[in-house]
Amino acid sequence: MPHFPMDSPDSVRSLPARRTVLGAMAATAASPALLGLSSAASAASAAPVAQPRALPGGGDLGPNVIVFDPSTSGIQAKLDEVFRQQESAQFGTGRYALLFKPGTYNGLNAQLGFYTSIAGLGLSPDDTAINGDVTVDAGWFNGNATQNFWRSAENLALTPVSGTNRWAVAQAAPFRRMHVRGGLNLAPTGYGWASGGYIADSRIDGSVGPYSQQQWYTRDSSVGGWANAVWNMVFSGVQGAPAQSFPNPPYTTLDTTPVSREKPFLYLNGSEYRVFLPERRTNARGTTWGSGTPRGTSLPLTQFYVARPGVTAATLNAALTQGLHLLLTPGIYHLDQPIQVDRAGTVVLGLGYATLIPDNGVTALRTADVDGVRLAGFLIDAGPVNSSTLLEVGPTGASASHSANPTTVQDVFIRIGGAGAGKATTSMVINSRHTIVDHTWVWRADHGTGVGWETNRADYGIRVNGDDVLATGLFVEHFNKYDVQWYGQRGRTIFFQNEKAYDAPNQAAIQNGNVKGYAAYKVADSVTTHEGWGLGSYCYYNVDPTIVQHNGFAAPNTPGVKFHDLLVVSLGGQGQYEHVVNETGAPTSGTSTVPSTVVSYP
Repeated sequence: MPHFPMDSPDSVRSLPARRTVLGAMAATAASPALLGLSSAASAASAAPVAQPRALPGGGDLGPNVIVFDPSTSGIQAKLDEVFRQQESAQFGTGRYALLFKPGTYNGLNAQLGFYTSIAGLGLSPDDTAINGDVTVDAGWFNGNATQNFWRSAENLALTPVSGTNRWAVAQAAPFRRMHVRGGLNLAPTGYGWASGGYIADSRIDGSVGPYSQQQWYTRDSSVGGWANAVWNMVFSGVQGAPAQSFPNPPYTTLDTTPVSREKPFLYLNGSEYRVFLPERRTNARGTTWGSGTPRGTSLPLTQFYVARPGVTAATLNAALTQGLHLLLTPGIYHLDQPIQVDRAGTVVLGLGYATLIPDNGVTALRTADVDGVRLAGFLIDAGPVNSSTLLEVGPTGASASHSANPTTVQDVFIRIGGAGAGKATTSMVINSRHTIVDHTWVWRADHGTGVGWETNRADYGIRVNGDDVLATGLFVEHFNKYDVQWYGQRGRTIFFQNEKAYDAPNQAAIQNGNVKGYAAYKVADSVTTHEGWGLGSYCYYNVDPTIVQHNGFAAPNTPGVKFHDLLVVSLGGQGQYEHVVNETGAPTSGTSTVPSTVVSYP
């Protein structure tokens, strides 16, 4: 693990490197011949064929969804029990959703470990008030927060005990629909290394202090102030955001988000569970709930098949065919065939990091080229047999317009390796036009079990074939070749965070024809219109520190393909970049871990 000089929290400048451095629904009928009957006899004596029974909608949320109300006794003890189990269980099997009914709760400190989600069950965050904290810290990892993955907080109002809530997270740890009646500290105790993160549809009354956070994306929110920046802080549609000033300090600020639609969420209407579906917004700024009831529609839980771990893919598909949506309760789901979403407006919502594992090389989930599918809140973990893809949004050649009602992919995370050997050629493929990918972390593991250049082989992270696709909060890391490939026209990305694969054995292993290395973000030569804001790529070639990466970003040199606020960083001199984008931008220098930047391209 490399070490770099740390600045004090009051004057954070160039901060250090990263993490490890850091049953089926079919019936079979026997033939008359097998029964020893003539066709005539069988026809005369045949009984009516039983039809498959309809799957029920609604139902119990299962043992790993823990629901509290203000009168529940022992809340803190239960929170502590879950945290003890999950605090360091980075690749464990536990999955939990902690849900709080509307009301006021006093004196709580909900510490969140791995695969733990906490959420309020009101229609507005202010319906569920905690006079206390929802805390993520890094004591389990000696004050290093760069592996605080896979946890979330949603739909709560917090009044922190000290006036400031600590949320020291890394990737795949969204902070959504939260109201902090005070400040928010994004660094661990001691201001150790940190590498997050994502905030959306939230209001922080006080100031946000990133301190040691290397990068962060905040969308459609309100903040009382922002304390500092390290490498790449990006804002879109954020009231109170700092002014555009990249690269010194490195703030990238867009006044609005061009298109957004918030993640679906579970809430209580009286005693009835429902799922709220926020409406699409254009040129959005600020929260959806600041003026009262959010705008959108809702569905009763009775219109969802409430899935439990152990259910088969055939049953999940039968539920979808029947017209139900899917609610995946916390746990691990093994799939021997893809989940196939064919109906417009279908919702697939996971709780507590519900995890899909394709066992036999299948794709975990596919959608048809239809309007308004919402995929949210689950993890796809590659299986030991190579999958050509893990998630496909729309079939190959999809061309229908979905501008009025796009598909959204939100808090859907993908992992290859770490929990065990896994392989996938391309993790996520976006074919449907107008898709919004709103916060994802697509990760080829650099630590854990089943990790090695060929052991968890995964050549490509995300491939975008569809036109008019928007990515807000794109985290893609460590793929053997391209991390992102963009073939669709008029694509847009607001915030991109990347590390190239640590474990490349030598220069030859990453050679791309005559080019040194595969760009982290590659826009195809056929693309004439594309735009990106606040994009960063880092290298840490610790197996062979002499490796040279030609650039972090590659794109056709045409006026319609534009980038704003790009950076590349060599972490401690473990490998170097020659340029930032194409042939533009200075090389990284020595061991200084100082970004090389390009403000505007071309």
